[in-house]
Formats: sequence, C-alpha cells, structure tokens
Amino acid sequence: SMHKYFQIGLIHFMAFPTTMRGEGDIYGTMRKIATDDYFDAVEMTWVKDADVRAQVRELLAESHLTVCYGAQPRLLTTGLNPNDLDEEGRKKAEATLIEAIDEAEFLGARGIAFLSGKWEAATREQSYAQLIKTTDALCTYAAGKGMSVELEVFDYDLDKASLIGPAPLAARFAADMRMNHNNFGLLVDLSHFPQTYETSRFVIQTLRPYITHLHVGSAVMKRGAEAFGDTHPRFGFPNGANDVPEMLDFLRVCKEEGFFRAENPMVLSFEVKPWKDEDPDVVIANAKRVLNRAWAMLED
Repeated sequence: SMHKYFQIGLIHFMAFPTTMRGEGDIYGTMRKIATDDYFDAVEMTWVKDADVRAQVRELLAESHLTVCYGAQPRLLTTGLNPNDLDEEGRKKAEATLIEAIDEAEFLGARGIAFLSGKWEAATREQSYAQLIKTTDALCTYAAGKGMSVELEVFDYDLDKASLIGPAPLAARFAADMRMNHNNFGLLVDLSHFPQTYETSRFVIQTLRPYITHLHVGSAVMKRGAEAFGDTHPRFGFPNGANDVPEMLDFLRVCKEEGFFRAENPMVLSFEVKPWKDEDPDVVIANAKRVLNRAWAMLED
C-alpha cells in the first residue's frame, strides 16, 4: 500500500480555490476531505473568521488527519515578498508569515510552508540575502514552538518567477539555512519540474538531503495554450506536462533515493485545481486514479 510509505494528502485551498483567500465554505469543503479515508493528510491555509477557524480546528482534531499549513496564499494574494529589497516590504512579509506560524499551531499543524518572491537578475544576491534574513527569523520563531519551516521550490522565470527557483540554487539556500536551523526543509512539486526545465531525477537527487515534503500535479508548458503556467490543472488536461508516466517516473526516483520510509512516512499531496467551472470532486477523483495507476505499475 502506498499508505505504508507516504501520508497521501490534498491541498485544500487549491482543490477548492474559493477558500484561497481565507474565506468561502472552508468548513464544508474541509469536511469532505476529513470524511475521505483515502487521505492521511490535508494542507490548508489561513482562515480569517475566528469562529470558522475554531470549528475547523475541532474537525481536524477529530479526523486523525496530519495537518499541514501552506502560507503561500498569504503572499500570493497580497503581493508581499519575503525577499523584498525594500526592508519595510520584507518586514511585512515576515510579519504575515509569523502570524501563519501561530495560526498553524492553533489548527494543529507542526509547521508552515511558504515561497520566495520575485527577483531581478541584477540584484539576485541582494534578494537572496533578504530571503535568508526572513527565513532565519521564521525558523527561530518556529523552533520555539517545536515547529518546522519549509520553502516550496517554484518556477523562476515563467509564472510566479520566484527566486527559489532552480534546484541548484535551492540546494545552496537549504545548505545555508541548515547551518543554523535543523527545522528547515524544502518542499518540491512534480508540477513545477517542467516549469524549471528539470526532471524528477535531477531535482530529487540535487535536493535529496533537504526535501521534507512532496507535492504532485501537472502544468501546461505550451505558450498561448489554455491554462499555461503555474495553474495546476488536472492530470490529462490538454497540453498538460504530467500524467501517469510522469507520476510513475517520480515514484521510481523517490523509491531509488530512499523516500519510501515506512517508519516515518513523508506527506505527498495532490496540488490540483479545477480549471474554470470544473467540478472539484471530479478533479480530486482524477488525481487519485492517476496515483493509483502509477502505484500499481511501480515495480516491487
């Protein structure tokens, strides 16, 4: 069973994008996940209403789901940048991420994930230093609560245009952070590999010591095509980069590189988003079928 080696998860705010801004039917959609025993983990984000937040906390406590917290929407929906060259802007990004750690703790998560911000080639090293400053503060704060901090690796010149970025730069950043913080890790996403012009094997082998969390999804890389960029369309979407063969390759590399850990299974979550008026429940079922098929084809 795949559940022996991974905690299979779903990114709630991506599968149900009306909740991404911390509003909408958060409780009802979270309940769908909590009642589906295919999932061992759920990844959520901010919940702006205090009453709803308390209700969701109780639901999650009952569910026996591993709770993860994605702080990415706190940055992507507000334009805040943790590597902002303007120090006041950087501090605002740091402040919302500190708030995210507190909210994650309240909801039962043991850490947060976030992403780096936009950058320019001429000032890359200055942006890198700013990101170090922000992440250092987050790791120090989280450590006081026994929590972790994960940086998700994104595209660097396509859509989100995040500083981190290509796998070699992510490895450099993670090594720098681990010099002082053992609660830092990297989150890698199969749907981002085509967007960084890299393969599963290259990314996972390059970042192996630092990877603490996995996402799987797809992307459209054909410019001008529907859903081009970092939109996380369902598997099998027209011009999509990933489907069963890519999922199988990803699993093979994870197995070869020692990520099948029965004693301490890593979270592996679907990052899939309905395109336009697609039904979220159907998109989720699609993702399950792809993973089921790839797993069935994986050699013993």
